[in-house]
Amino acid sequence: MAIYLTGLSAEDVAEVVDCLLLGADHTANGQISARRRDLAHSLGDALDALPTTYTNQATGTADDADER
Repeated sequence: MAIYLTGLSAEDVAEVVDCLLLGADHTANGQISARRRDLAHSLGDALDALPTTYTNQATGTADDADER
């Protein structure tokens, strides 16, 4: 399954992951807590699979880190 998000940066999605984990920690219901953790880990894994980029300080453009 794939998800396509528009208008959100990787940092925004990482914040959602953090919120899901925090919510899991503060939920008394074990099933809901487990589901939130599962979602957080799935999103985190997807973020980890994204290609990394860095900003070239000389040009101000984002370059693919794999091409360095």
